[in-house]
Amino acid sequence: MKKLVVTVFVLALALTGLFAQTEINPADTGVVTAQQKLKEISVSKMEDAGFWYGVFPGDNGLMEIRSFPGGPLEKEAIADEEANGIAEPDENVVGAKVSFYRRGVIDFTLKPIRPLPIEGITKTVSVWVAGRNSNHRMELLVTDHFGNDAIIPMGKLNFSGWKKLTVTIPPNIIQRNYHYADRMGISIVGFNIKCDIDETYGRYYIYFDDIRAVTDLFAEESRDTDDMMDAW
Repeated sequence: MKKLVVTVFVLALALTGLFAQTEINPADTGVVTAQQKLKEISVSKMEDAGFWYGVFPGDNGLMEIRSFPGGPLEKEAIADEEANGIAEPDENVVGAKVSFYRRGVIDFTLKPIRPLPIEGITKTVSVWVAGRNSNHRMELLVTDHFGNDAIIPMGKLNFSGWKKLTVTIPPNIIQRNYHYADRMGISIVGFNIKCDIDETYGRYYIYFDDIRAVTDLFAEESRDTDDMMDAW
């Protein structure tokens, strides 16, 4: 009996450590420097569907983009925005409806009309998603200041209701080059959905809200005020 109790206790400790490792600590991820100044910032509150468009092959079906009032109840305000009295509208979400013509290996993409730049060195990117409990997978599409594209998996959409999906920006994505002090960070250029072939039928609905990033602003705030900008 004592052996059984000890075994259960050790197993519980192991599981606790496993679940603890799933939490993302932005200070220890991505590009790590000796001095960091991490802040959570709002990239887009996704209020207006007019700033977004869908990419979907016409021979696979139709894709519609609309704004809807609402949002996740668990979403918390950014502390710095409240402290500085920033009160941006945050009442809507952006929804996408895909009507499939036939089954197949299909992707569809939601893109902003202009890339969404993130100041500083980005550690993590998060977005609230209502994925309708499907086996489709979502990817984050980013680009750097030199035009290099990257695709970062965000996970499967097999959950009900709203869920905050967070992804770490890997260090192999170059966000800073010491030759170009004015070119730093990444820009978000869209979210790609890789559809599960068994679920490419009928209509599929997905909703997005509140893109945020945790970014290191130390280099931005320590830049000399009299330095010239290479923008001519």
